[in-house]
Amino acid sequence: MVDAKAPEAKGFRWKLFAPLVVWLAIYLWPVPAGLNANQWHYFAVFAAVITGLILESMPVGAVGLIGLTVAGISGYIDPDPTKSLRWMLAGFAESTVWLIVGAFVFSIGYRKSQLGRRIALVLVRSLGGNTLGLGYAVAMSDFLLAPATPSNTARSGGIVYPIISNIPRIYGSEPGPTAGKIGTYVMWTAFAATAVTSSLFFTALAPNAAALAIAKRTAGIDISWAQWFIGFAPLGILLMLLVPLLGYAICRPEVKRSPEISEWASRELATMGPMSRPEWIMLALIVLAMFLWITGSTPDISLPILGSNFINATTVVFIVISLMLITGVVEFNDIVSEKSAWEVFFYFTSLLTLASGLNEIGFIKWFANEYAKPLAGLSPSTAMIMLVALFFWIHYFFSSITSHAAAVLPVVLAVGSGIAGLPVTTLAMLCMYSLGLMGVISPYATGPAPMYFGSGYIGKGQFWGFGLIFGLIYFAGLLVIVLPWLQIRGG
Repeated sequence: MVDAKAPEAKGFRWKLFAPLVVWLAIYLWPVPAGLNANQWHYFAVFAAVITGLILESMPVGAVGLIGLTVAGISGYIDPDPTKSLRWMLAGFAESTVWLIVGAFVFSIGYRKSQLGRRIALVLVRSLGGNTLGLGYAVAMSDFLLAPATPSNTARSGGIVYPIISNIPRIYGSEPGPTAGKIGTYVMWTAFAATAVTSSLFFTALAPNAAALAIAKRTAGIDISWAQWFIGFAPLGILLMLLVPLLGYAICRPEVKRSPEISEWASRELATMGPMSRPEWIMLALIVLAMFLWITGSTPDISLPILGSNFINATTVVFIVISLMLITGVVEFNDIVSEKSAWEVFFYFTSLLTLASGLNEIGFIKWFANEYAKPLAGLSPSTAMIMLVALFFWIHYFFSSITSHAAAVLPVVLAVGSGIAGLPVTTLAMLCMYSLGLMGVISPYATGPAPMYFGSGYIGKGQFWGFGLIFGLIYFAGLLVIVLPWLQIRGG
């Protein structure tokens, strides 16, 4: 018995010490020109945390919390202990974090009321005999909601995820050993699809408006909703057709076809009978949430939709949760005992704060400027590709698309404007179209990512691997399809 467990224990120790090795190696490395020791040592902490997340050295929430604590007590952001503590706690007040927690609570409501199971059974009855068809149904649900839901966290996390999380269990696919039966495929398809729709529609991602405002101020670029859509449509529509197929090839679900599951779903729906009172209440509350989200709420910025802008997306979540408690759809103990929600809360809060710290201390600006220096001697087309690559892949340093756009887009556009012959409008469009797509690359890259990361259906290592593969595909699509299309259209 001891011998059987020895390799596991040894592996655990290796994973535990690997982040420390990464931290020490960077810490002892000579500080690069243009940075001070404080900035470089902070980056060492951030790199160690990312290593811990990739290797799963310990629970993800613990990794983030430890990294945040080390950065805080070291005074990297502010040497004053009180101000440093205030910085450490700032992420716990971020609206996007609570929007994610609220989406988990919505899942409880779907689960307890049985509405989620009913909707999942309807989908399975219609398309469940073919796993690929089910993937297309999942992707299409996000596509239909995207034009009028300016928060992908609200859309994918608050509406799509709570419903589709019921589907794998119907096939006997649970988080953990049986996730690969169908759960991994369903969850990853939903997540990869929301990255595409977030770029396809201007109103599908709140930071799109922030990026356009920056581009207008920096380079005088202004486009309409239709122009945004037409510019990305050749790639966006193609990806919506390909994402379920790519996910099918990469996730390799064990269940390929299951004709009998559709008949079983019909019998289960008949057994459930008509919708119950809790189901009707839950349905009404979700319709209310969707109405408030569509008519003017965003998690990060003010974005008027349909002529109104009266409530924040996270405020909507608190309203609906309060009504769920009042009507008895969920109980407070259900919320407190939702372990996955609070694990994601600590993990994402820590990463959000640590990633924002990189920008606060000037590390991101230094990195972007150093990367841009050699571009002056390149051809305009090569320089533009390199700038788009910088803008896309530097998102590994961010956990907020809005802060990414605010920090990096002005730098990229300023560098591009200084290179003779480089089409700045095309550069700006490619960068803005990157915002939704880049959300697929890491488990903290965009709002709904922590939910799918914490679902238990996508292995932690799998998430990073799938994210890199799809990130490369999405990035290649920008260069191979969108870039020539914009040039043909004179963008």
